[in-house]
Amino acid sequence: MAASTRSDRFIPFTKSDVIEMCMKDAQLAEAEAEGFRDFCRILEALFHFEFHARLEKLKACYGPFNPDADTRRIFNTSESEKKNLQKLLVSEMTAVLDAANFEKVTAEDLQQALGEESLFQIRLEVDFDDFEDVIFFRRGESIKEETLVKLFGLSKKTFQFTNYERVAIYIKFKEKSYFDSQERKNLYFDPGSTIIKLFHNVPKADLEMLFPNSKVRMKTIDKIIIGVPAAVSGMIVLVTKLGASLLLVGSVISFWLGLKDQEVQIKQQHLIALGAGLGTLGGFLFRQINKYKNRKIKFMKALSDNLYFKNLDNNAGVFYDLIDAAEEEEFKEAVLAYYFLLTAKEALTKKELDDRIENWLAERWDSHIDFEIGDAVNKLQRLELIEADADHLRCVPLSAAKQQLDKIWDNFFKYYQANKVSRDLK
Repeated sequence: MAASTRSDRFIPFTKSDVIEMCMKDAQLAEAEAEGFRDFCRILEALFHFEFHARLEKLKACYGPFNPDADTRRIFNTSESEKKNLQKLLVSEMTAVLDAANFEKVTAEDLQQALGEESLFQIRLEVDFDDFEDVIFFRRGESIKEETLVKLFGLSKKTFQFTNYERVAIYIKFKEKSYFDSQERKNLYFDPGSTIIKLFHNVPKADLEMLFPNSKVRMKTIDKIIIGVPAAVSGMIVLVTKLGASLLLVGSVISFWLGLKDQEVQIKQQHLIALGAGLGTLGGFLFRQINKYKNRKIKFMKALSDNLYFKNLDNNAGVFYDLIDAAEEEEFKEAVLAYYFLLTAKEALTKKELDDRIENWLAERWDSHIDFEIGDAVNKLQRLELIEADADHLRCVPLSAAKQQLDKIWDNFFKYYQANKVSRDLK
């Protein structure tokens, strides 16, 4: 299997690897290198604290809708409050996904995916009318190559497909009143429920298998495989087992209708033959129905097997994965932007800084990404780690940067200082 990676915002290295990559660049003196590690350590702690607050916010918004909760709620949530929480959940989750460098899968992308040939040779049908809200995000797009084997290994076809390393979905089902109006019963999902899932290694052409209401449908070739032998076998059964009996019954009906003058005598052996033939026909029809059901079960098993190994997390558990991914991406972007400003001999424009980072990642580490320079610079400006002179950027010295981050950390909480002043006044 071959794969080629497309340009993406995602930085495919861990936080610790990015720090070591900067160290191996050998642009810092020994004393500066140790100071840079200290800078990274406190920056990581700041981002971790900030994203922990965002995690708690997501959990609070999702609380009334969480189907897996094992805690009791002591307050009732009104319908208007639920709607507001739902909107806030979507807004915050979208922001976290963007921070984690996920890209939104548009409605056009979904329609294109539904129209493409499935990699798993399964035809699925999705009823989008069941959903009140659908949000798809993906990260890590690449082109992969697979070989499809057919006709017991006699035919092999190599093809390329678009693969998503990560896919996050948010789905809100319509309320029970909608399904009641459609007279739909025995649903295998709860009307009005909210589903959040995270998958990995999903072919673009198979996005429909991630929907919770997808149904397996027979492809034309599968109908032919079952239908043609069934039709031929059915004709043979009719001719060999029921041919004579059907002719006899036809003669009786013709006599009753006055189309024939000669009375037809039906004897006991004729009735036995007719009964045996009908039994054979019934058994044949039963076997054909079972063949159809078994083939459908085979497809459903293939679908469930693929989903089992592609599913990473569900519902509230997805928040932990996304928060961790967002925290990592924010940290890596800020560290790379600061490091390249720190090692630059002159002030840089955003484009110059962006080009240096992207070229360094491509040439030194064989990673072609679309670095989020605007987001990285905004983070450093928010933390007051860079100074802007017209269109040029310059970072504050390493020692000053560590002091600034330490100041931010110390000012998250001020209770100790307030208590100390209070005691001194007494």
